[in-house]
Amino acid sequence: MEIRVRLADLALRIGIAALAMLLAVSFGAVKAQGFYFGVDLSSVNAREACGATFRENGVTRDPFALFASRGANLVRVRLWNDPSGWTDFGNLSDVEKTIARAKAQKMKVLLDFHYSDRWADASSQIVPGAWRGITSDAELAKTLYQYTGLVLLTLDRAGLMPDLVQIGNETNSELMMRAPWTAGRSIDWKRNALLFAAAIRAVHDASARTSIKPKIILHIAQPENVEAWLDQATAAGVSGFDIIGISYYAKWSKLDLAAMGAEVRHVRAKYGVDVMIVETAYPATLDYTGFPNPDPDKGETLTAAQTLVPGFPATPQGQNDYMVKLTQIVMSNGGIGVIYWEPARVDVNCWPRARTDGDKGWQNATVFDRYGNIFPSFQYMLRHYDAGTNR
Repeated sequence: MEIRVRLADLALRIGIAALAMLLAVSFGAVKAQGFYFGVDLSSVNAREACGATFRENGVTRDPFALFASRGANLVRVRLWNDPSGWTDFGNLSDVEKTIARAKAQKMKVLLDFHYSDRWADASSQIVPGAWRGITSDAELAKTLYQYTGLVLLTLDRAGLMPDLVQIGNETNSELMMRAPWTAGRSIDWKRNALLFAAAIRAVHDASARTSIKPKIILHIAQPENVEAWLDQATAAGVSGFDIIGISYYAKWSKLDLAAMGAEVRHVRAKYGVDVMIVETAYPATLDYTGFPNPDPDKGETLTAAQTLVPGFPATPQGQNDYMVKLTQIVMSNGGIGVIYWEPARVDVNCWPRARTDGDKGWQNATVFDRYGNIFPSFQYMLRHYDAGTNR
């Protein structure tokens, strides 16, 4: 009775319509509690070093604060072992700066170990240069264990322990090979499982000494590849992980949004672990007039018109609406988060040492216009979602 009286009194004060809106927002926040609304901001430091600025309505803003104000509660950041041969970024010092900026905005952090000196992805998992002389799989696993633990304990001593840790990046192929993956090759699961076990054990052992206990993510590119990979991994004895992370890009996936959601639900039920989309993106424009040619990767190019999802045009509003749809599907199917890959990877012209694979080519998949202003339509993380699932 007391609650009803209070609500009635509040309704008289602010009006029924306003009260309804207040309740919708409040309950929506409760429903979405625990869901990761993430952004990969790995290259922000490099962009700023090259002169990039990030604005809201023409006013310069700290990009971490800006994304936090738009609802982001998680920052993903990649770590290369020793990228000094080609860039000054993506090393541990740079990662520490990114984590500190994220934590200053009260956002959680996902640390993405690439276990390589350069990009690791579904077709390229190249062993770090310093480890190439190691011929014994057991010795390589020992080195991987020591490195992973040392990184985490170093971060913890600086007050920068991540909340989630990703063991490799898009590890569809085999960890730490000496040459790019070739079609038709089979994974040596005895070796692969040994390496995964070493890295997972390192996270567990390090977190036994720290107050923050990171959740462990295994990451596969495209949802249609997840089940077959996990069947092999678990059969080989890979265990001790908490989350399956999936890259989902329309061009490279055989599954539409609905099928992706069904796979999220299926994988979660089959393996008894949480699932999240750790990489996704969508173009805000197909017109790159005044920009360099867009990156042909992931379909975010002028020819992306062939891969756009029906009903979601390549406009800032279409980009946001697509992310609303994707997020709701993931949430409704029991997923625990969605991370937008590099929404601040704006085009810059810079010196070679600041490069992180090229200074240009992703602008039309960012959430900023060519003047550095964040799109007013970029609001999907603040939206009220129906969080009802069969979890």
